[in-house]
Amino acid sequence: MASTEYWLISAPGDKTCQQTWEKMNNLTAVQNQLSVNHKFNLPDLKVGTLDQLVGLSDDLAKLDTYVETVTRKMAGYLGEVLEDQRDKLPENLLANQMDLATYLTKFQWEMAKFPIKQSLKGIVDSINNQVTQIENDLKSKSSNYNNLKSNLANMERKQTGSLLTRNLGDLVKKQDFVQNSEYLVTLLVVVPKAFYQDWQAKYEHLAEMVVPRSSKLIFEDHDHGLFTVTLFFKVVDEYKLHARENKFVVREFTYNEEELTAGKNELSKLINDKKKHFGPLVRWLKVNFSECFICWIHVKAIRVFVESVLRYGLPVNFQAILVHPNKKGLKRLRDSLNQLYSHLDSSATGGAGDIVDIPGLGFNMSEYYPYVYFKINTDMIGDHRN
Repeated sequence: MASTEYWLISAPGDKTCQQTWEKMNNLTAVQNQLSVNHKFNLPDLKVGTLDQLVGLSDDLAKLDTYVETVTRKMAGYLGEVLEDQRDKLPENLLANQMDLATYLTKFQWEMAKFPIKQSLKGIVDSINNQVTQIENDLKSKSSNYNNLKSNLANMERKQTGSLLTRNLGDLVKKQDFVQNSEYLVTLLVVVPKAFYQDWQAKYEHLAEMVVPRSSKLIFEDHDHGLFTVTLFFKVVDEYKLHARENKFVVREFTYNEEELTAGKNELSKLINDKKKHFGPLVRWLKVNFSECFICWIHVKAIRVFVESVLRYGLPVNFQAILVHPNKKGLKRLRDSLNQLYSHLDSSATGGAGDIVDIPGLGFNMSEYYPYVYFKINTDMIGDHRN
């Protein structure tokens, strides 16, 4: 399986940005096959003041984490909703109708969604608002659907569980019961299979006024049998007590055709409700997963822009590059890049990759290299955190 890890990096333009690209691509991809590289095209974003960029840098780090978390939540919940079709999850996780790797490697800034006439802060705020709205909608939609699912699961459990707990309405027929009698009633009793002989010997004598030979076995599951017995109303409580002493369980049940029909209707209504909600919910999740993923990659794009301007200064002159590392050559690739760009930063040559704290630059507690670097993992199914 192709690696899902990408590195989004940038380096200052040499004489031209094209030269920066060629030099880097030549060293890593052409000569050493350490990676496959793609130019990562950024539009002319509004720079604003240095102070604004420094403030934005910290906001962007938080927004990056937040948008990625919501994007992964969307993917995770879509997997849950697909249930036994979960293997179809990857083909449903698309961005702008493209698989995620294609969207990323062919990245184009979405001018209509994120107009570059706006300030960077304006774009960042609108991304934050959009993703917050999607997350809130996800909470209410998932809560409604999960309630529906659990009501249905409870009802289905009652249709199929042990005879001690399950709904008995599907197992009995009208003729199993004495109907419309002023004095007599038919009880349903659950008897463990090991006690069948015991039941036959005792059921007529557990109270006075039991109709002889009135017991019939009407259903069996793995462990128990369901028997009927007919007796006088007035001895029901006594009968239940003595039955329990002998490990026979009298189930509370009154045969009522209307109620039984209503129960069956409720189950089929829940099944239909779930089916009815499934399609629109899957469509909503797909559309909004795509929106979130697009927002996330735009946040990465803005981060690269902001950090590159803060690192390399003005006028804006840098080349952003999307690097798809060869899994086997990660260390060599990192060494090649450090070698190529070590002149950019004297503090990074000693131990590139050390954790260093640069106040206000958004690099604290993250890997620091002489070039701008962010990691992107397009695997939305595993749990990959940057």
